[in-house]
Amino acid sequence: MNGPLIGCIADDYTGGTDVAAALRRVGLTTVLLFGPPDDDQPLLDCNAVVVALKTRTVAAADAVEQTLEVYRWLQRHGAQRTYFKYCSTFDSTDDGNIGPVTDALLDAADAAVTLICPASPEHGRTTYLGHHFVGAALLSESSMRHHPLTPMTDPNLVRVLSRQTPHRVGLLSAATTRQGPATAEAAVAALVADGVRHIVVDIIDDEDLLVAAQAGRDMSVLTGGAGLARALGTVLREVAVAGATSDDTHATLPGGPGLILAGSCSVTTLGQVAAAKAVFPAYRLDPAATPDPQQLLESATRWLHDNLGKGPVLIYSSADAEQRVAAVAAMGPETAEILERTLGRLAATAVDLGIRRVVVAGGETSGAVTNALNVRTVLVAGEADTGVPWCITTDPGRPLVLLLKSGNFGRPDLLVRAMEGTTS
Repeated sequence: MNGPLIGCIADDYTGGTDVAAALRRVGLTTVLLFGPPDDDQPLLDCNAVVVALKTRTVAAADAVEQTLEVYRWLQRHGAQRTYFKYCSTFDSTDDGNIGPVTDALLDAADAAVTLICPASPEHGRTTYLGHHFVGAALLSESSMRHHPLTPMTDPNLVRVLSRQTPHRVGLLSAATTRQGPATAEAAVAALVADGVRHIVVDIIDDEDLLVAAQAGRDMSVLTGGAGLARALGTVLREVAVAGATSDDTHATLPGGPGLILAGSCSVTTLGQVAAAKAVFPAYRLDPAATPDPQQLLESATRWLHDNLGKGPVLIYSSADAEQRVAAVAAMGPETAEILERTLGRLAATAVDLGIRRVVVAGGETSGAVTNALNVRTVLVAGEADTGVPWCITTDPGRPLVLLLKSGNFGRPDLLVRAMEGTTS
């Protein structure tokens, strides 16, 4: 049989769930793997496979090495095209990692050109004249300007990417894409003839995404956010053995106690945590009050044992700016990493105690939790909110269902709704 239509490599875990949800939404059966697969790791029969890495903020050379390792695994399993998924806010620095990783994939595939398309109109991320927007604000005027690891101070994606790659970067403008796929394809050919390797695409709405997907459908390497992946899946779906688009996931989610773990400090997650605290027993990991990491873990573990019989529970380290400053002052510069490890260990303890539904808020936290639970492969099911799918583990000996949420995703009551049907 032919291999997957799309082999996707995501640069963080919740980015992986986001793009996997987008592919499944358009009818492609989708498998999601966490971390680089072993050389001999088998692949379940699927239309699309997503491998989620944690390469967004590592050294560029490490990101390239891990990505190429996955690329080679995808090629061995017959993936018909490669999709590099990064954040819809183009999170990166002048050193990478989007440019170096994309160049490495193009070199490996012996490909001349790719599209650069982070836009996701359904989430308010759009691109016009090469300038990227978050809602009505330029990227450089959004909260991403102050991101601690990847501050985005330049909204012009052509300029941003030009600082990350030695190759030429061009623009496929809205004026061109609005004339349809044939015009867009001709413009792409002209840019390639002019020596352009990376083509930033203006995207204002979903119709633009479809035009971009049609123009790039025969490229062996494509890059972008979940929006272009979804459009590509739509374009390719006619040749796929499509999975069911209707879904009764919620009716089949396991009962028993449920656990919410929140580590993201985004405004969206803070609001979701506040809503969940009003409904469920909640425990905050507070380094300012308990700066010793071992004591922090032991206190939270005792609380977990005492409260699991009371229905769904919430443990969170999510904090506002003032609380984060106080936490670092008390625990030191490794506070964030300590909190992630703590949440991961608490997840493992909870599963040992019988938890079968785990909801996690935050990309780094999701990585820590899936690693602690040794979850490597999941089947992607229905979405609780756009870009937030339920993930069902494939280990028959310990069935789990996970909901891994990017910090900025989801409606205010997402965490509460995710616990519907759980019991003590």
